[in-house]
Amino acid sequence: MDRLVCYECGEAYTFGETSRCACGEPLWFATDAASFSWPDEQTNAAGDRSLGRDTLWRYRSVLPATAPTELAAVAGGTPFFRARSIEAGDGPRIHLKIEGVSPTGSFKDRGTAVGISRLDGPIGTVSHGNMALSVAAHAAATNRDAVILVAEDTPDSRLAMIAQHDPHLFRVRGEYGRLYDDTLEHDLGVSFLNSDSPLRVAGQKTVAYEICEAFRPDVPDAIVLPVSSGGQASGVWKALRELHTAGLIATLPRICLAQAERCDPIAQAFRRGASRVDAVSGEPTAAVSINNADPPSGTRALAAVSETDGAVVSISEDAMLAETDRLAADAGLSVEPSCAVATAGVRKLTAAGEFAPTDDVAVILTGSGYKYGPPPGETPPIREIDRADVPEVVSRVSS
Repeated sequence: MDRLVCYECGEAYTFGETSRCACGEPLWFATDAASFSWPDEQTNAAGDRSLGRDTLWRYRSVLPATAPTELAAVAGGTPFFRARSIEAGDGPRIHLKIEGVSPTGSFKDRGTAVGISRLDGPIGTVSHGNMALSVAAHAAATNRDAVILVAEDTPDSRLAMIAQHDPHLFRVRGEYGRLYDDTLEHDLGVSFLNSDSPLRVAGQKTVAYEICEAFRPDVPDAIVLPVSSGGQASGVWKALRELHTAGLIATLPRICLAQAERCDPIAQAFRRGASRVDAVSGEPTAAVSINNADPPSGTRALAAVSETDGAVVSISEDAMLAETDRLAADAGLSVEPSCAVATAGVRKLTAAGEFAPTDDVAVILTGSGYKYGPPPGETPPIREIDRADVPEVVSRVSS
């Protein structure tokens, strides 16, 4: 699998030649999925739509890498279950895909696993969050050098998480957004697995394979996920197209995307009815991981929404943080605010009449909140009591 193709104009390239088409749009792997069939189904004693834990390598016949080692071998296969506790009476059935249990706590491990299994030599990325942590960890597991380029204002707490894997970690002064293009334009002797690189998209598409396999022979009515660069949305779209080509799904679920209101270039383009995404002047947001004012695969993500009759919504800070708390208190799930925009998006789309109680909606929760803790300044609700008061206080709680 060495051919890359442009989704928009169809121009083809050889892998390693470039990762962007002459027309400006990103490339992805040309995958012959016509003969793909589901791997042997696992026993499902619970009788619901959950699958037993496995890995993304069950789909190796449609991946551009086939020999995973070390940490890469255990990526994917994340839990998927119906979350009745957060469903609204007038809303759809909600099924949550929990990517936060991945080796480094986010969906980024899927793309990194495929990339590091295909590439040789040093590996790098432009990221100050989940992708940086994933690349550093997978490089450490394979005894390879990792080059991590982070923004100048990256908090020390995040740097400490990344640094524990001993990468070459650089804080970069200047226009951080330009680094994506810099790593494509210059031969740096390092293979960069950036947000929407073809190898990363190939790995990240497997989340949609897992969702559709869990729903077989049906499909969910919609797949809802947060969007930043557009790479993950592109992977979901590519997976659905491949499964449709293979005859394994009859229809494509709607792809619905959610962004933080303070930085929502794809949502703005969707509301305008535009076919292309323009850069915006974003504002600081609690959704740090999706704060991308100029998404390199934004137009491709918008095309995915358009082809599947989906939608893109913007979520306010208040709604996002309230949803973060709801997922923790009602579903027992700690997620980043960047993930909570997805279930908040389901609520917003339901209120707009986009979802009905008879619909099944799969929501991808992309990363764990345990890595970052509560928002700055928040004090956990802890009561101080004396040991002698324990029997009385506990019995009061249970009564």
